[in-house]
Amino acid sequence: MRKVHFALIATMASTLAITACQNSNRRQELAYVERPVEQLYARAVDELDSRDFDQAILLFNEVERQHPYSEWARRSSLMSAFASYESRAYDEAITTSQRYLSLNPAGQGASYAYYLIAVSYFDQIMDVGRDQKTTELARDALLDVVRRYPESDYARDATIKLDMVSDQLAGKEMEIGRWYLRRNQHLSAINRFRTVVSDYETTSHTPEALHRLVEVYLSTGLKQEALAAGAVLGYNFPDSVWYEYSYRLLSGQGLDPEGATEEQKRTWLQRLIPGGK
Repeated sequence: MRKVHFALIATMASTLAITACQNSNRRQELAYVERPVEQLYARAVDELDSRDFDQAILLFNEVERQHPYSEWARRSSLMSAFASYESRAYDEAITTSQRYLSLNPAGQGASYAYYLIAVSYFDQIMDVGRDQKTTELARDALLDVVRRYPESDYARDATIKLDMVSDQLAGKEMEIGRWYLRRNQHLSAINRFRTVVSDYETTSHTPEALHRLVEVYLSTGLKQEALAAGAVLGYNFPDSVWYEYSYRLLSGQGLDPEGATEEQKRTWLQRLIPGGK
Protein backbone atom coordinates (compact mmCIF):
# COMPACT_ATOMS: atom_id res chain seq x y z
CA MET A 1 0.00 0.00 0.00
CA ARG A 2 3.01 2.28 0.28
CA LYS A 3 3.75 3.52 -3.25
CA VAL A 4 6.10 6.46 -2.85
CA HIS A 5 8.81 6.52 -5.50
CA PHE A 6 12.13 7.93 -4.40
CA ALA A 7 13.34 8.24 -7.98
CA LEU A 8 10.48 10.62 -8.78
CA ILE A 9 11.29 12.77 -5.75
CA ALA A 10 15.00 12.82 -6.57
CA THR A 11 14.21 13.97 -10.12
CA MET A 12 12.14 16.93 -9.01
CA ALA A 13 14.26 17.74 -5.96
CA SER A 14 16.21 20.51 -7.70
CA THR A 15 13.05 22.56 -8.22
CA LEU A 16 11.47 22.25 -4.78
CA ALA A 17 11.21 25.28 -2.51
CA ILE A 18 10.82 25.63 1.25
CA THR A 19 12.31 27.46 4.22
CA ALA A 20 13.69 25.98 7.41
CA CYS A 21 12.01 22.98 8.99
CA GLN A 22 11.81 22.31 12.71
CA ASN A 23 13.61 19.26 14.10
CA SER A 24 11.60 16.30 15.32
CA ASN A 25 10.99 16.08 19.05
CA ARG A 26 12.22 12.51 18.98
CA ARG A 27 15.68 13.48 17.65
CA GLN A 28 18.51 15.66 18.91
CA GLU A 29 19.97 18.39 16.74
CA LEU A 30 23.38 17.75 15.30
CA ALA A 31 26.16 19.83 16.80
CA TYR A 32 26.55 22.91 14.65
CA VAL A 33 29.61 22.40 12.53
CA GLU A 34 29.47 24.45 9.37
CA ARG A 35 29.89 22.27 6.32
CA PRO A 36 29.51 22.76 2.57
CA VAL A 37 25.87 22.40 1.61
CA GLU A 38 26.60 19.88 -1.13
CA GLN A 39 28.37 17.66 1.38
CA LEU A 40 25.52 17.80 3.88
CA TYR A 41 22.90 17.04 1.27
CA ALA A 42 24.88 14.20 -0.27
CA ARG A 43 25.33 12.63 3.16
CA ALA A 44 21.60 12.92 3.83
CA VAL A 45 20.81 11.15 0.55
CA ASP A 46 23.34 8.43 1.38
CA GLU A 47 21.70 7.85 4.76
CA LEU A 48 18.30 7.73 3.08
CA ASP A 49 19.56 5.19 0.55
CA SER A 50 20.89 3.04 3.39
CA ARG A 51 17.52 3.40 5.19
CA ASP A 52 18.94 5.16 8.22
CA PHE A 53 15.95 7.46 8.22
CA ASP A 54 16.57 9.23 11.51
CA GLN A 55 20.06 10.26 10.44
CA ALA A 56 18.80 11.28 7.00
CA ILE A 57 16.15 13.52 8.55
CA LEU A 58 18.70 15.12 10.85
CA LEU A 59 20.97 15.87 7.92
CA PHE A 60 18.20 17.22 5.69
CA ASN A 61 17.15 19.44 8.58
CA GLU A 62 20.75 20.50 9.03
CA VAL A 63 20.89 21.62 5.41
CA GLU A 64 17.99 23.92 6.12
CA ARG A 65 19.44 25.14 9.39
CA GLN A 66 22.87 26.00 7.97
CA HIS A 67 21.77 27.17 4.54
CA PRO A 68 18.17 28.34 4.99
CA TYR A 69 17.94 30.39 1.78
CA SER A 70 19.82 28.09 -0.55
CA GLU A 71 18.43 25.95 -3.32
CA TRP A 72 19.62 22.93 -1.33
CA ALA A 73 17.51 23.92 1.64
CA ARG A 74 14.52 24.23 -0.63
CA ARG A 75 14.85 20.65 -1.76
CA SER A 76 15.47 19.23 1.69
CA SER A 77 12.11 19.71 3.39
CA LEU A 78 10.10 17.36 1.22
CA MET A 79 12.96 14.87 1.26
CA SER A 80 12.76 15.00 5.05
CA ALA A 81 9.01 14.40 4.87
CA PHE A 82 9.60 11.45 2.56
CA ALA A 83 12.16 9.99 4.99
CA SER A 84 9.64 10.38 7.82
CA TYR A 85 7.03 8.54 5.78
CA GLU A 86 9.46 5.73 4.97
CA SER A 87 10.25 5.38 8.68
CA ARG A 88 6.50 5.25 9.40
CA ALA A 89 6.67 8.50 11.36
CA TYR A 90 3.40 9.47 9.69
CA ASP A 91 2.48 12.46 11.85
CA GLU A 92 5.88 13.98 11.17
CA ALA A 93 5.54 13.32 7.44
CA ILE A 94 2.14 15.04 7.44
CA THR A 95 3.35 18.02 9.45
CA THR A 96 6.43 18.56 7.28
CA SER A 97 4.39 18.26 4.09
CA GLN A 98 1.79 20.71 5.38
CA ARG A 99 4.53 23.17 6.27
CA TYR A 100 5.86 22.90 2.75
CA LEU A 101 2.41 23.59 1.32
CA SER A 102 1.80 26.56 3.59
CA LEU A 103 4.90 28.22 2.14
CA ASN A 104 4.78 26.84 -1.39
CA PRO A 105 1.14 26.21 -2.32
CA ALA A 106 1.89 26.43 -6.04
CA GLY A 107 5.36 24.88 -5.95
CA GLN A 108 6.27 22.01 -8.25
CA GLY A 109 6.51 19.76 -5.22
CA ALA A 110 2.97 20.59 -4.09
CA SER A 111 1.36 17.63 -5.85
CA TYR A 112 3.69 15.22 -4.11
CA ALA A 113 3.20 16.96 -0.77
CA TYR A 114 -0.58 16.52 -1.02
CA TYR A 115 -0.10 12.90 -2.03
CA LEU A 116 2.32 12.27 0.82
CA ILE A 117 -0.22 13.60 3.32
CA ALA A 118 -2.88 11.33 1.85
CA VAL A 119 -0.81 8.14 1.91
CA SER A 120 0.42 8.94 5.42
CA TYR A 121 -3.19 8.89 6.61
CA PHE A 122 -4.01 5.92 4.39
CA ASP A 123 -1.27 3.75 5.85
CA GLN A 124 -2.72 4.33 9.33
CA ILE A 125 -6.22 3.07 8.54
CA MET A 126 -7.56 0.96 11.38
CA ASP A 127 -9.75 -2.13 11.19
CA VAL A 128 -13.50 -1.63 11.03
CA GLY A 129 -13.89 -2.42 14.72
CA ARG A 130 -12.17 0.82 15.69
CA ASP A 131 -12.79 4.54 15.28
CA GLN A 132 -12.67 5.58 11.63
CA LYS A 133 -11.47 9.18 12.04
CA THR A 134 -8.16 8.40 10.33
CA THR A 135 -10.01 6.67 7.51
CA GLU A 136 -12.11 9.79 6.99
CA LEU A 137 -8.99 11.96 6.97
CA ALA A 138 -7.45 9.61 4.40
CA ARG A 139 -10.57 9.84 2.23
CA ASP A 140 -10.58 13.65 2.35
CA ALA A 141 -6.86 13.88 1.59
CA LEU A 142 -7.08 11.40 -1.29
CA LEU A 143 -10.06 13.28 -2.74
CA ASP A 144 -8.00 16.47 -2.51
CA VAL A 145 -5.26 14.88 -4.61
CA VAL A 146 -7.76 13.74 -7.25
CA ARG A 147 -9.45 17.14 -7.31
CA ARG A 148 -6.26 19.16 -7.58
CA TYR A 149 -4.26 16.94 -9.93
CA PRO A 150 -6.78 14.80 -11.83
CA GLU A 151 -4.39 13.84 -14.66
CA SER A 152 -1.44 12.90 -12.47
CA ASP A 153 -0.08 9.52 -11.47
CA TYR A 154 -0.79 10.57 -7.90
CA ALA A 155 -4.49 10.97 -8.72
CA ARG A 156 -4.63 7.57 -10.38
CA ASP A 157 -3.14 5.88 -7.33
CA ALA A 158 -5.36 7.96 -5.03
CA THR A 159 -8.44 6.76 -6.92
CA ILE A 160 -7.49 3.14 -6.30
CA LYS A 161 -6.93 3.85 -2.63
CA LEU A 162 -10.28 5.66 -2.41
CA ASP A 163 -12.06 2.44 -3.33
CA MET A 164 -10.34 0.73 -0.40
CA VAL A 165 -11.21 3.62 1.93
CA SER A 166 -14.87 3.51 0.88
CA ASP A 167 -14.98 -0.22 1.54
CA GLN A 168 -13.54 0.40 5.00
CA LEU A 169 -16.11 3.08 5.83
CA ALA A 170 -18.94 0.95 4.46
CA GLY A 171 -17.75 -1.94 6.61
CA LYS A 172 -18.01 0.26 9.68
CA GLU A 173 -21.57 1.26 8.78
CA MET A 174 -22.45 -2.42 8.35
CA GLU A 175 -20.96 -3.33 11.71
CA ILE A 176 -23.01 -0.65 13.45
CA GLY A 177 -26.14 -1.58 11.49
CA ARG A 178 -25.84 -5.22 12.51
CA TRP A 179 -25.37 -4.16 16.11
CA TYR A 180 -28.64 -2.19 15.98
CA LEU A 181 -30.39 -5.07 14.22
CA ARG A 182 -29.39 -7.56 16.91
CA ARG A 183 -30.88 -5.22 19.50
CA ASN A 184 -34.11 -4.69 17.55
CA GLN A 185 -33.37 -1.00 17.05
CA HIS A 186 -34.85 -1.18 13.60
CA LEU A 187 -34.93 2.47 12.57
CA SER A 188 -31.27 2.97 13.43
CA ALA A 189 -30.36 -0.23 11.59
CA ILE A 190 -32.29 0.88 8.50
CA ASN A 191 -30.48 4.23 8.45
CA ARG A 192 -27.07 2.53 8.53
CA PHE A 193 -27.89 0.03 5.80
CA ARG A 194 -29.41 2.70 3.59
CA THR A 195 -26.27 4.79 4.02
CA VAL A 196 -24.20 1.90 2.65
CA VAL A 197 -26.52 1.54 -0.35
CA SER A 198 -26.66 5.26 -1.10
CA ASP A 199 -23.14 6.45 -0.22
CA TYR A 200 -21.02 3.33 -0.80
CA GLU A 201 -22.96 1.59 -3.54
CA THR A 202 -19.85 0.43 -5.40
CA THR A 203 -18.35 -1.39 -2.41
CA SER A 204 -18.47 -5.09 -1.62
CA HIS A 205 -20.90 -4.41 1.25
CA THR A 206 -23.87 -3.27 -0.85
CA PRO A 207 -25.43 -6.72 -1.46
CA GLU A 208 -25.46 -7.54 2.24
CA ALA A 209 -26.82 -4.08 3.08
CA LEU A 210 -29.77 -4.67 0.73
CA HIS A 211 -30.37 -8.10 2.24
CA ARG A 212 -30.32 -6.65 5.75
CA LEU A 213 -32.91 -4.12 4.64
CA VAL A 214 -35.08 -7.01 3.47
CA GLU A 215 -34.67 -8.62 6.89
CA VAL A 216 -35.45 -5.53 8.94
CA TYR A 217 -38.39 -4.45 6.79
CA LEU A 218 -39.96 -7.91 7.01
CA SER A 219 -39.44 -8.01 10.76
CA THR A 220 -41.34 -4.73 11.09
CA GLY A 221 -44.14 -5.73 8.73
CA LEU A 222 -43.11 -3.37 5.91
CA LYS A 223 -43.53 -5.91 3.15
CA GLN A 224 -43.53 -3.54 0.19
CA GLU A 225 -40.29 -1.93 1.39
CA ALA A 226 -38.78 -5.40 1.84
CA LEU A 227 -39.92 -6.33 -1.67
CA ALA A 228 -38.37 -3.14 -3.03
CA ALA A 229 -35.01 -3.90 -1.39
CA GLY A 230 -35.14 -7.49 -2.62
CA ALA A 231 -35.97 -6.44 -6.19
CA VAL A 232 -33.08 -3.97 -6.24
CA LEU A 233 -30.77 -6.64 -4.85
CA GLY A 234 -31.89 -9.16 -7.47
CA TYR A 235 -31.61 -6.66 -10.29
CA ASN A 236 -28.07 -5.56 -9.41
CA PHE A 237 -26.63 -8.69 -7.82
CA PRO A 238 -28.61 -11.66 -9.16
CA ASP A 239 -25.81 -14.15 -8.47
CA SER A 240 -25.10 -12.98 -4.93
CA VAL A 241 -25.63 -15.33 -2.02
CA TRP A 242 -27.35 -12.40 -0.29
CA TYR A 243 -30.01 -12.37 -3.00
CA GLU A 244 -30.52 -16.08 -2.50
CA TYR A 245 -31.13 -15.44 1.20
CA SER A 246 -33.48 -12.53 0.49
CA TYR A 247 -35.41 -14.48 -2.14
CA ARG A 248 -36.10 -17.24 0.38
CA LEU A 249 -37.32 -14.74 2.97
CA LEU A 250 -39.54 -12.91 0.51
CA SER A 251 -41.00 -16.01 -1.14
CA GLY A 252 -41.78 -17.33 2.33
CA GLN A 253 -43.98 -14.26 2.74
CA GLY A 254 -45.64 -14.76 -0.63
CA LEU A 255 -43.60 -11.99 -2.27
CA ASP A 256 -41.87 -12.32 -5.64
CA PRO A 257 -39.00 -9.84 -6.22
CA GLU A 258 -38.58 -11.13 -9.76
CA GLY A 259 -42.15 -10.34 -10.77
CA ALA A 260 -41.70 -6.58 -10.81
CA THR A 261 -41.64 -4.49 -13.98
CA GLU A 262 -38.70 -2.23 -14.81
CA GLU A 263 -40.80 0.80 -13.87
CA GLN A 264 -41.64 -0.76 -10.50
CA LYS A 265 -37.97 -1.45 -9.86
CA ARG A 266 -37.05 2.15 -10.64
CA THR A 267 -39.83 3.37 -8.37
CA TRP A 268 -38.72 1.07 -5.58
CA LEU A 269 -35.12 2.19 -5.93
CA GLN A 270 -36.24 5.81 -5.65
CA ARG A 271 -38.18 4.94 -2.51
CA LEU A 272 -35.25 3.02 -1.09
CA ILE A 273 -32.69 5.71 -1.93
CA PRO A 274 -33.97 9.24 -2.56
CA GLY A 275 -32.64 10.24 -5.97
CA GLY A 276 -31.96 6.65 -7.03
CA LYS A 277 -32.33 5.78 -10.72
